[in-house]
Amino acid sequence: MTQNIKTKVLIIGAGTGGYVAGIRCGQLGLDTILVDGGDGLGGTCLNVGCIPSKAIIHAAGKFETVAKAADGGTLGITAAKPAIDLKATVEWKDGIVKKLNGGVAALLKKAKVKVITGWATFSDAKTCTVSTDDGDIRITAEHVILATGSEPVELPFLPFGGDVISSTGALSLPEVPKKLVVVGGGYIGLELGIAYRKLGAEVTVVEMAERILPLYDKALTDPVMKWMERHGVTLHLGARAGGFEKGKLSVTTRDGKPIQIAADKVLVTVGRRPRTKGWGLETMGLAMDGPFVKVDQRCATAMKNVWAVGDLTGEPMLAHKGSAQGEIVAEIIAGHDRVFDPVTIAAVCFTEPEIVSAGLGPDDVKGRDDVIQSVFPLAAIGRALALEAGDDGGFVRVIASKADHRILGVQAVGQHVSELSNSFAQMMEMGAVLEDVAGVIHVHPTMGEAFHEASLRALGHAIHI
Repeated sequence: MTQNIKTKVLIIGAGTGGYVAGIRCGQLGLDTILVDGGDGLGGTCLNVGCIPSKAIIHAAGKFETVAKAADGGTLGITAAKPAIDLKATVEWKDGIVKKLNGGVAALLKKAKVKVITGWATFSDAKTCTVSTDDGDIRITAEHVILATGSEPVELPFLPFGGDVISSTGALSLPEVPKKLVVVGGGYIGLELGIAYRKLGAEVTVVEMAERILPLYDKALTDPVMKWMERHGVTLHLGARAGGFEKGKLSVTTRDGKPIQIAADKVLVTVGRRPRTKGWGLETMGLAMDGPFVKVDQRCATAMKNVWAVGDLTGEPMLAHKGSAQGEIVAEIIAGHDRVFDPVTIAAVCFTEPEIVSAGLGPDDVKGRDDVIQSVFPLAAIGRALALEAGDDGGFVRVIASKADHRILGVQAVGQHVSELSNSFAQMMEMGAVLEDVAGVIHVHPTMGEAFHEASLRALGHAIHI
């Protein structure tokens, strides 16, 4: 027997966009149902993405530090050769995920949001049936928020299964593979590939483009490239992967030569696509923008009172974008006047070293004579040197308007620079000019001083260079 429920707001997807929308709806007194399709509260980010990958990356960094201490010592510290029990590391990572799952559940409960676990299928724009372990539930809503997220792209000649894994599988391996081949030199593949190299795997990267991390400018990616070269990561750029059979991956190199690469695991990370299949999108009368659901500045779709947030709405496919959209949609439904119109959405790549980019980069302003570009090396920052973060070619770059000194973009590469991303975004969102950053007394000794010095240098009077 099918149970029938009516609600003010129905949210499909419990990822960072969906659960944040749910909490905010509850805070605003809106009767809300959140349908979790089975990924778990927090979605991809919390369960098989941002959080668990950073946990594995952190563990890999700890292992590398001890390995250095065992190999002749580091910072005057010596240690015995380390060993890794990856199964125990994965259990620790799973514990973090479980704790955060529980936290999200508690927040939703506090906000009086009803959570239903099951797969939703829409029969029209405002009605869906959720198949649960206890039977079907038919839900009719005044407002629908679509937050179905995204999924890894699968290559037809390298289907997931067995020793061919996605990023999800890479986060739950029982042991470190001796030979790991990463297909795709974007941020997901390199973050995990570098982590496994630190853990002792022999890592090979196969990338179709002519350089790694093609979404970032070359100056930002060069330090990452140099780290990989120094640590024995094999790179095949301008190359195409083929099938995987009997422990060998077929690859066509840049010059058209066919080769075979031995691999215990093949990690395929060639991108993500919005999750638009299997839940009745075609019944809802929504306009599309390529593979994404088309939305306006209010995150409204072509159907009245149907909203979409997060990866479903297009690039950048970042968790923090989805959260911001979810919060805004909840407030719009509650009658507030809100639009989603950020000045910038900062992006971070947790490679070695880390990369941050906010706003315009040098490729965006190439050939323009109305901008100022200033670069300040981390090697001139005391805190960076004390953290062993000043010798990898890292820097902070500021791009500003020559006429009024308005900051147009900020980028950085180096160890620990991910923690500067919020400062970069905040200054840009507030419409800061170079003088604003220069006028803030930055704490010494911190990595953030590099942002201060880069701004001073753009004004022509850096102190420490």
